[in-house]
Amino acid sequence: MAERSTAAVDVAHDSGDDPLNAQAGKATTDGAAESQDSAEKTASDTGSEQQGIEPSIATPQLHSGHKLARRYRLEECVTRLDGFSSWRAVDEKLRRAVGVHLLPADHPRARSVLAAARSSALLGDPRFVQVLDAVEENDLVYVVHEWLPDATELTALLAMGPMEPHDAYQLVDQLSQAMAAAHREGLAHLRLTPGAVLRTSSGQYRIRGLAVNAALRGITADGPQRTDTEAIGALLYAALTQRWPYESDAYGLSGLPKGVGLIAPDQVRAGVHRRLSELAMRALVNDGATASRQEPPCTTPDELAKAVAAMPRIRPPEPAFTSPPEYQRTTYQQGTYGRSAARQGTAVTQPVAAPPAPLQSRTGKVLKWAVAALLIAALGLGSWQVADKLIDRGKDPVSPDTSQTGTDEKNPTPAPEPAKPATIVAAHDFDPLGPDGSEKPAGIKNSYDGDPASFWNTDGYKSANLGGLKPGVGIVLDLGEAQQISTVDVSFLGGETSVELRTASADATAEPTTLDGFTKVSEGSGSKVSLKPGKPVKARYVLVWLTKLPKADGIYYRGKVSEIKITS
Repeated sequence: MAERSTAAVDVAHDSGDDPLNAQAGKATTDGAAESQDSAEKTASDTGSEQQGIEPSIATPQLHSGHKLARRYRLEECVTRLDGFSSWRAVDEKLRRAVGVHLLPADHPRARSVLAAARSSALLGDPRFVQVLDAVEENDLVYVVHEWLPDATELTALLAMGPMEPHDAYQLVDQLSQAMAAAHREGLAHLRLTPGAVLRTSSGQYRIRGLAVNAALRGITADGPQRTDTEAIGALLYAALTQRWPYESDAYGLSGLPKGVGLIAPDQVRAGVHRRLSELAMRALVNDGATASRQEPPCTTPDELAKAVAAMPRIRPPEPAFTSPPEYQRTTYQQGTYGRSAARQGTAVTQPVAAPPAPLQSRTGKVLKWAVAALLIAALGLGSWQVADKLIDRGKDPVSPDTSQTGTDEKNPTPAPEPAKPATIVAAHDFDPLGPDGSEKPAGIKNSYDGDPASFWNTDGYKSANLGGLKPGVGIVLDLGEAQQISTVDVSFLGGETSVELRTASADATAEPTTLDGFTKVSEGSGSKVSLKPGKPVKARYVLVWLTKLPKADGIYYRGKVSEIKITS
């Protein structure tokens, strides 16, 4: 097995508790906190010197109701460990729940925690739980972060059993893309455990404690990208097998049998998706397994995200059909006897006589004969009209068949078939004028996955017209075969975006590699744009070409495509 970093060893042997585990809604009592503290120290004694874990430092003695900056009211202590404490609190100014980490200002890690929190706050990526404030005040250092009461911790999800392939696929896809974006900005997590991952009600995964969790515990790593990639692999492994991929138990999961080493998930549990099993092993870097499957290891989150993007998309399972309940007679239908028997708890065995049919009145007979006479007259009149029309048609053989041409007012032209959604077989980024011909390829599938919360984004530019570096950037969508293009609906996040719809020739046998190979057929601007060609267009390759981007974070301009739908 490949040698693991110091941080990875800490993750493998950690007891599973995390300073941010308040999201699960379980407070740690003082006695439980002391047991947790001793358990973690026992589990990590072998690596404490390398990680620089100092002896226990007195946690600031604060209590529920204490206010920070006359704004943040502490409500419930979640964790006390290694000289810091974590709280659930209320921001009285904005009237919302928040989380707070507290350290003494003279704590040896106070400076690094402040620096990590401020760096994390600058990222501004919605896939991470946001740091809202990082302050040193009155001999205290405190970090305020988002609180997501409706989100579910991954620890709780894993406790319910292995995930379905689609859910596990979404987990590794979203985590790898998020961590790849963080590492591009120079940020690492180093403590990406099940307690650091939340799933919202919309199915989006959020990562908490970016850089801050490691700084609170004094964790460092020589290879931060490798450490975070292995951590994502461990989470995927646990999602597929409900086992922790190390010999020791952690996070409520059983470890692997001692002495057998790291075995592939599809050998641990039957029915595991083979490609996801291979992906987990590539992230965990087990040399024997990866060599036998002819797959290179993934050593960075970006490599892992690209490996996920190269996989065939795993679709969610079809909803199960529930048959309607068997029809039962109501108490009204069962009659008075049935109701009384039901109240007494006995079965109804005596048949209930049906009421006699009402006597038919003389007036009713008259009405019946009158209706019958009217029906006979109507049928005779209709037959005479049909015969007359057939005779007229025989006299004038030159007259056109109006029932076929649709010119008869009684036989109008049939309405055209309603538009139907076109299936997008594949898609990729299109940046022919970029330095490497690539523009964020890992997140392309988010642009047409049916989830409006996920998105593909461009690089950041210094002006709305892409810094004047190129006329645009976009996504090429392959429909598998040439189809009629009726409408292309594009939804954007972040603000108004200008976009063009371009298509390749209907008889194109291969996808064009230059912008000139696509013809502009429509354009528009806004947050939701419906692009309709001015005349009928048939194509297999469709280009959604972004030409003007909104301001993303106060500095850079960035386009975000959340959903593309094509109707033919």
